[in-house]
Amino acid sequence: MTPQQDVPQHIKTTETFVRLYVLLSQHLDRCHDEGAKSAYPESEFQMHLTRTRTEAAQLSSNNRVVKDKVEDEYENILNLGAAYVKDPNDERTKDQLLQERAVLRIKMLTLSDLLAVFRSSD
Repeated sequence: MTPQQDVPQHIKTTETFVRLYVLLSQHLDRCHDEGAKSAYPESEFQMHLTRTRTEAAQLSSNNRVVKDKVEDEYENILNLGAAYVKDPNDERTKDQLLQERAVLRIKMLTLSDLLAVFRSSD
């Protein structure tokens, strides 16, 4: 199963969502910790995040509820990161950022486990 077209749709979708949540988590890390930005140029990171967001939107286009939830979450995380960068001393925003980071971590772990199950059964 080397070519991308041979990957079953459910695996491709799960991989994309794992990647999206990893990137959104990294976005919050980059807002919270300047050192996180040094590992990967911002322009490349933003390009990868945008590409993954577009791919997730396309893969979920047949389910409007999921597509809208993912889009809302994406926008909320970007807005939260921007608010934190604007005022890093706002404890409420910092708490929200850390809570959202924890939620993303749970989603990544859950989807990673699901992906491992999917891959082992194919």
